[in-house]
Amino acid sequence: MNILFIEDDMIESMKFQRTLSKIASRHTIIEAKNGEQAIDALKNSESLPDIILLDLNMPRMSGIEFLQILKADEQYKYIPTIILTTSENRADLLECYRIGIAGYVIKPLKYEDYEQKLTAVLAYWQTNELVKA
Repeated sequence: MNILFIEDDMIESMKFQRTLSKIASRHTIIEAKNGEQAIDALKNSESLPDIILLDLNMPRMSGIEFLQILKADEQYKYIPTIILTTSENRADLLECYRIGIAGYVIKPLKYEDYEQKLTAVLAYWQTNELVKA
């Protein structure tokens, strides 16, 4: 799968890369540190990502602001976007679903739990018919 990973925290990016290195299937990863970089990556990419993994709390443009731009665009609005965040704020969760996300995953503190959750998310989307289309 082609994955756009939007995360400003270097430690979280390292956890993500470490987890991916343990998964048998290989994925193409495009990383962006904030919503602005992610929009540039989408515009400059030859192909669209199969899924987007998005942090909510980022500088310059929040995850919610990025989502609003993404889901308003005819070319990008159907890309499954999964929130990967530490925010347990119910208002954030409801707003993200209102805008049109495909999932909301809270990053656990323990690495083993993070690895388990991320592996499950990727396994699901890898077999999902939308991604195959």
